[in-house]
Amino acid sequence: SSSSSSFIMEFSIGLIGDGFVLTAADCTSARSVIKMKSDMDKMVTLSDKCLLVRIGPVGDCNNFGDFIQANLKLQEFQNGFPTSTSGTANYVRRQLANSLRSRGAYQVNCLVAGCDEVDGPSLYFIDHLAAMVKSPYAAHGYGSFFTLATLDRYYKEGMTETEAIDLLKKCFQEVRTRFVVGMKSFKVRIVDANGIREIPMEDLE
Repeated sequence: SSSSSSFIMEFSIGLIGDGFVLTAADCTSARSVIKMKSDMDKMVTLSDKCLLVRIGPVGDCNNFGDFIQANLKLQEFQNGFPTSTSGTANYVRRQLANSLRSRGAYQVNCLVAGCDEVDGPSLYFIDHLAAMVKSPYAAHGYGSFFTLATLDRYYKEGMTETEAIDLLKKCFQEVRTRFVVGMKSFKVRIVDANGIREIPMEDLE
């Protein structure tokens, strides 16, 4: 179906390093064979140290991202502190599971990346069927078909920021070389104890 195939042509990826999570997503918005945009930001900031990366139909992604962001902000106001990364991931999974049992299920694949004071960096893989797993690295979309083998081969625990960026470059190169759809631009962000910061594409060429 068109709803289930539209997000496959996209790509998101995340991996945990020594005290940080490195995330990336392509910037393409397309429908069928038509490219609508090439500068789309598929990440949503949920708190000072937590990101939601989502791919799927644009309407679903925007509505779901806004819904999660607003409700977590409300919880932060009510509780006086932000939700942990684990709590955030479970909340996202619960909302996707609830939507599956309605007429308007969200066709959204997500990565939740965050860094907590006690638990440190963590990454959660959540698909549109509300399956969730905590993982040291994860990827969604067709791009994952080409990059998971690279991650299996080169990922190691406790990578430095430079090593993690070098591995991400390998994944980008694999997608650009093997995937019939050209993915040229990506948004890349790091989440660590100091917050969220973006890495310019010029530093990844």
